[in-house]
Amino acid sequence: MSWKIPLFDLDYGPEEEQAVLDVLRSGWLTMGEVTGRFEAAFAEACGVKHAFAVANGTVALHLACLGVDIKPGDEVIVPALTFVATAACVRYVGATPVFADIVSPDDLTLAPESVESLITPRTRAIIVMHYAGYPCDMAAFRALAEKHNLKLIEDAAHAPGAELDGRRAGSWGDVAAFSFFSNKNLATGEGGMVTTDDDEVAAKLRRLRSHGMTSLTWDRHRGQALSYDVTDLGYNYRPSEMLSALGLVQLSKLDANNQRRRELTTAYHELLTELVPKVGIPFTGQQAGAACHILPILLPEGTHRPDFMDAMKTRGIQTSIHYPPIPEFTAYRATSGGLEGLPFTRAVAEREVTLPLYARMSLDDVRLVAESVREVLGAKQKL
Repeated sequence: MSWKIPLFDLDYGPEEEQAVLDVLRSGWLTMGEVTGRFEAAFAEACGVKHAFAVANGTVALHLACLGVDIKPGDEVIVPALTFVATAACVRYVGATPVFADIVSPDDLTLAPESVESLITPRTRAIIVMHYAGYPCDMAAFRALAEKHNLKLIEDAAHAPGAELDGRRAGSWGDVAAFSFFSNKNLATGEGGMVTTDDDEVAAKLRRLRSHGMTSLTWDRHRGQALSYDVTDLGYNYRPSEMLSALGLVQLSKLDANNQRRRELTTAYHELLTELVPKVGIPFTGQQAGAACHILPILLPEGTHRPDFMDAMKTRGIQTSIHYPPIPEFTAYRATSGGLEGLPFTRAVAEREVTLPLYARMSLDDVRLVAESVREVLGAKQKL
C-alpha cells in the first residue's frame, strides 16, 4: 500500500549510496576494516570502551546474555511490554524470562519497584528496555543490580544517542544491545551492536561473534595470522561491510535526526493535547535527552483499536502497536502467568497505538496526523 504518511521512513541519500559503492569496489564484503571503523565510532559516541557490530539486534541481545554468563536454570527479569526478542534471548541461553510491569501509563519504561518484587535466589540479571527511546531510571536499576549482585543488560534498540544524566544509553549496563533494523533511528536494514566497558566480557563477545575463533578472515587476509583455534562454541553473528558502511553514515546523522525527532514529538504532544485531550500521551515533557524513536498514544477507554487503526488507514496514515505484551503470546502464555500482577501493562495493552514519526516528517505531516486522530475519534463516541 502507498501511504500518505508511513509509520517510518529512511533518511538515506547520496552518502549512503556512495558508502555501499565504495565497499563493493573494494572487493572485501565481509567483516573487515569498515566494520572496525564503525565499531570505534559507535563506542566513542556511546562513551564506552568496546563495541561489536553484529548481524542484527536479536543476536546482539543473545550475545549480551552469553557475555554475562547467563545459564540454564537462571531467571532474568524483563519487561512484559517490549518486542519478543528481549525475552527470546533469555530462552536462547536456557534461562527463564520473568516479566515485570511498566512504571505507569505516563511512563512505559520498566518499573524498578516491580523488578525488585520479582527477584528470587535464581535471578541472575535484569534486562531494561528504553521504550520509545526514553531511558529507564538507570540510577535506580544500577543500585538494584549492585544490591542484589545482578547483571544489568540494556536493550537499547530504541535508544541510540539517547542520554540520561550525562551518560549515553548503552553505557549504563554491564552490556548493552542495539538494533539497526530499517525502522530504527540508525537504520542499516539489519544489523546491530553490542557495547560494554568490561574487558573480560568484551573478549568473550569478540570470540563468540565469529565461531569462537581466535583469528578472523580479515586478520588472515592482512597477514596477521596464518591459522586459528576454536576456543568456544561460537556463532556466525558477523555483519557485512555494507551494513557497517551504512552504519557509519547513519551515525554521522544520528544526533541531528534525534533532535528533529524531539522537535516533532513536542509538536505532536502540543497538538494532541489541544485537539484530542481525551487521548493519553505517555512521556509528555520528557523529550530532553530522549531518542524519540516512536510516538505512542493511549486511546480513550472503550475505543475499539482495530476500528481506529482501519480508519486511520483509510486516510492514508499508517499506525502500529508497540507492543502486544509478551506474556500473552502463545509461546509464552503457558509459563508466564499472563498479565497477572502487571496492572499498568494490562491497562495500556489494549489502548496503545503508535503514530508515524521519522526525521524527514514535516510539521504539516504532524498536524495532519493529529487532526486525523481527532476526526476519527470524533466520528463516533466509541469506535
